[in-house]
Amino acid sequence: MFKRGTKLYSICTGSCPKCHKDSMYINKNPYYLSTVYKMHEYCASCGLKFKMEPSFFFGAMYVSYALGTALGVGGFIVSQYVFQLSLLGSFFTIIGILVLLMPVIMRLARNIWINFFINFEKDPSLVERPK
Repeated sequence: MFKRGTKLYSICTGSCPKCHKDSMYINKNPYYLSTVYKMHEYCASCGLKFKMEPSFFFGAMYVSYALGTALGVGGFIVSQYVFQLSLLGSFFTIIGILVLLMPVIMRLARNIWINFFINFEKDPSLVERPK
C-alpha cells in the first residue's frame, strides 16, 4: 500500500511523482514556513520539471480546501462526541487543528495535485531530460 511505485508513496513523502527518487521540495520539513513552497525546478534523478507552467499549482487550492474541510469536520466530530466539548470548545479545536496542520495541508495539496497529472515510470530513461 505505501511502497515505492504507488501514488500514495509520492503524495505522503513529497517525492517526484515520475521516479519517486528525489524530493520535490528544497527543505523536507514543512514547518520551516519561509520555505514551505520552495521547490526544485527539476527532479535531480529523472529531470521532470515540477512547475510545468506558471500557474500550475493554483489548482492545489481546491485540494487544500477539501483537506481543510475534512480535517475541520473530523475535529468537530471528535471534539463533540468523544470529548463532549461545548460548541465554542469545538470551534477552538477546529481552529487549532487547521493552524497547526496548515503547512502540512499546503504541501499535501500540492503533492496530490501534481500526482493527478504525472504517473510513475518504472524506467526513468523514458522521461525527457531538460535541455
